[in-house]
Amino acid sequence: MTSEMEFECLLISRDPGVVCAMNKVLENLSISTNLCLSSSKALEQLSDGATDLIIVDWEDDSADFLRRIQKSGTWQKPTIVAVSSRDYPAAGVHVVVRKPVTETSVTKSLKAAYSRMLYDFRRHARYALMSSVQAVYENKRAVEVTITDIGDGGVGLSSREELAIGDSLSFHLLLPGANRPIYIEARIQWARKYGAAGCEYVRIPPVDLNILHDWLKSKNPIKKPLVEV
Repeated sequence: MTSEMEFECLLISRDPGVVCAMNKVLENLSISTNLCLSSSKALEQLSDGATDLIIVDWEDDSADFLRRIQKSGTWQKPTIVAVSSRDYPAAGVHVVVRKPVTETSVTKSLKAAYSRMLYDFRRHARYALMSSVQAVYENKRAVEVTITDIGDGGVGLSSREELAIGDSLSFHLLLPGANRPIYIEARIQWARKYGAAGCEYVRIPPVDLNILHDWLKSKNPIKKPLVEV
């Protein structure tokens, strides 16, 4: 992400027509764009892991470039858009823009890519909290925990007690600024010896889930597109 919290795109193309069509739609989607003329040079620009979207004007070396991205150690892979005369240029491509490109086809495809990026961002984003709650195990034993972060995908917590992977906890959590606590059942996915753990959601009542989603959206730092997505 950039300092303005825009999604960041790496556009790989030496075709002025493709670059022009893409840049216009990317600007409307409030996506910052870096241009690269070849896949070989693009790998250097991906080393910092800040790229959210890659648009590849498909060439002979593009498949190898894509394989190298997939094998990279980054925890979150970018969304891949291929500009190609074929429907399925290679495995790992999320969206295809057929050649010859038109403003309509580019707009439709990049809106689909934007929706995927936004979903991935919200799923992985975590927002810091330091809220102490009393959680209850499935056997009704109570334990004091501190909720350290929360997101669409789960919560992080810490405790003075040892937490075991696979254990389920339930608790009520008052989000900052919310009118009432929400109820969460979560399962521990990973745990550290010093008391930190990460949990996935098992169940949140529908009304409470709406409160959580609205709260997360209010924290969303993504710059809004200039057009409806």
